Amino acid sequence: MQRALRLARKGEGRVSPNPMVGAVIVRKGRIIGDGFHERFGGDHAEINAIKDARESLKGSTFYVTLEPCTHYGKTPPCVERIIEARPSRVVIGTEDPNPLVSGKGIRILRQNGILTEVGILEEECRSLNEKFFHYIVTKRPFVTLKFAQGIDGRIATAEGHSQWISSPPSLRLAHRERALHDAVLVGLGTVLKDDPRLTVRLVRGRNPIRVIVDANLGIPPGASVLKDQEKARTVIVTTARAGGRKRERLEKMGIDVITASSYRRGLVDLKSLLDELGSRDISSLLVEGGASIITSFLRERLVNRLLVAIAPKIIGKGIEAVGDLGITKIDQAVRLSFRKVLRRGEDIIIEAAFPPPLSRQGPSS
Repeated sequence: MQRALRLARKGEGRVSPNPMVGAVIVRKGRIIGDGFHERFGGDHAEINAIKDARESLKGSTFYVTLEPCTHYGKTPPCVERIIEARPSRVVIGTEDPNPLVSGKGIRILRQNGILTEVGILEEECRSLNEKFFHYIVTKRPFVTLKFAQGIDGRIATAEGHSQWISSPPSLRLAHRERALHDAVLVGLGTVLKDDPRLTVRLVRGRNPIRVIVDANLGIPPGASVLKDQEKARTVIVTTARAGGRKRERLEKMGIDVITASSYRRGLVDLKSLLDELGSRDISSLLVEGGASIITSFLRERLVNRLLVAIAPKIIGKGIEAVGDLGITKIDQAVRLSFRKVLRRGEDIIIEAAFPPPLSRQGPSS
């Protein structure tokens, strides 16, 4: 199962919105085939492992990180191919939460006389696909909030200058995170101030869908995120207050404009935004800022994972990473648990997890 987990991770960034899955086939104490889900739309791990085998699979043991599928999607059901191979045993890391599969694959295998065990390295198998599990259960993308700051919590100077707070190794990590998420999101303020491209350049990987939160469609026609649509799609999320002519202009440029619900003051309802992105098969979202967007996602308790690069720099008066969350007592603070603390160049990188989101109403950016 550990080998299957290592194989599964090779599909990271290429199989979404499907889960990463690895499979290993053992017969008479020898590994005779293995494989992983390599790309969305391609063969699943079990099929690749079967194709990799060069001898009879009868009486073998399949080790699979996730319950084999039972339905037709981009490919036929894996459980049927496993049964055809006539193994004596199947070992599954964790059950698939997808209602189309959940428990059905296990039941079918057992009904066909195959000894089926479930829950081997289950925590590791679930952690591997935390984005997929969250998306399947909530129908919303898994949200990673990422930003870089000085040691005093500032993400920019008082004049708004922020390039570059973090070191080159931290920037490469940021680009890797883009490659591993379906979409990356910033607010209009970041577009106006930094004119980012929001593409993957410092590492190899796919470009995420670029999502811009722009309540009144104030984005300049020459913004970098509106270019190169053949390489990286852009979605602008706005409100009903936005002018029709602005929308028409953007749509003629090939930009997808979404109208989301709004709160008072005409700000985009971030929960509505996540619902819309989820309906478009976007299972993971990297939120990069700026300060208003960071604060809004935290205030609404919509963040699942936090990634902060802390540079050994003191900025003093400047723009805070996180604004007012309406917290007046320490026991109201947003709690999280540290997962990793590591070095990248001069910087310290902190990765933390949030508890399940709470239902809370309020304005967002």
